[in-house]
Amino acid sequence: MTRALAPLAWRRVQRKLAANGADPARISERLGRTALPRPAGRLIWFHAASVGESVSVLRLIDHLGQSDPNLRFLITSGTATSADVLARRLPKRTQHQFAPLDTREALRRFLAHWHPDLGVFVESELWPHMIEMAYAHDVPLALINARISDRSARGWKRFGRTARYLLSHFSIIHCQDQRTADHFHDLGLRRARAGGNLKAAAGALPYDAAVLTRLRGVIGTRPLWVASSTHPGEEETVLAAHAEILKSRPDALLILVPRHPERAREILEKGTAVIPTWSRRSTDMPISAKTQVYLADTMGETGLWYALAPIVFLGGSLTPVGGHNPYEPAAAGAAVLHGPLYANFTEAYAAFDTHG
Repeated sequence: MTRALAPLAWRRVQRKLAANGADPARISERLGRTALPRPAGRLIWFHAASVGESVSVLRLIDHLGQSDPNLRFLITSGTATSADVLARRLPKRTQHQFAPLDTREALRRFLAHWHPDLGVFVESELWPHMIEMAYAHDVPLALINARISDRSARGWKRFGRTARYLLSHFSIIHCQDQRTADHFHDLGLRRARAGGNLKAAAGALPYDAAVLTRLRGVIGTRPLWVASSTHPGEEETVLAAHAEILKSRPDALLILVPRHPERAREILEKGTAVIPTWSRRSTDMPISAKTQVYLADTMGETGLWYALAPIVFLGGSLTPVGGHNPYEPAAAGAAVLHGPLYANFTEAYAAFDTHG
């Protein structure tokens, strides 16, 4: 089945990476190919999903690199945004490649080229063939910053024997919180331990200081807030809230950062019926004195918006997504607002509530 579906998966991945601005010469990395040389010496491979997961391991890589100057590192991730952010933030002796598809052919090429001495999977990026083939190639495996939601845990339990077999390939399982560790224990994986969330130590996202200074000059003293990582169904609530703000502060500005920028046209079509005056980042429309909503439909600039705004609302919390990483806006000094559905970051918000 996997072999039959592989061409369809590949075409979908090609289209998505190209649409999000990935370097065309690098898209074939998803097939396990690369122009990067395998460095001499011991190589630790970190496999992450996207920006947040990739950035969360950078300090760990820094620490490991300082403790042993002979170590080399590889990060794999699946999104164009993560590749763009990592290109500007890679630690010394670290390379990035797009993650191979979870097919035997792609993984065989990848493993034959890199021969990692250790594979470190981050959070919940668990692909069966990747885990199985790395283990079969005698690559020791660790799972760090592991997170399993209650819903996912119920799904794992339905296939308990398979889940236990697959996850038993990890010699180390480090969990974000005790709840996740308990889910692993319920599957019979007693080696799982809670150790805190790496994202809490990742620091603020990067941004272009010159652009930040220019935007601050343009916006001046206008009341400003950001709605970040919004999903379908959430923009309506955000825009309704901003419309209320405009009644008392007509100079207020909302920077709207959708989780998926390709939804920009849809958001504009619906949004202009609620609030008429917009500017759009991807088309280089400047923020004017009349701009009420600035649609930030670009990739890799989230750190800029967090550094700019004193208040950030995080999406994925008004719809059943589970919330998004609150540590990033908090690290930039912003106050963080959220909706009621934040199951993936319950402990983070509890800590914020406790410590202010």
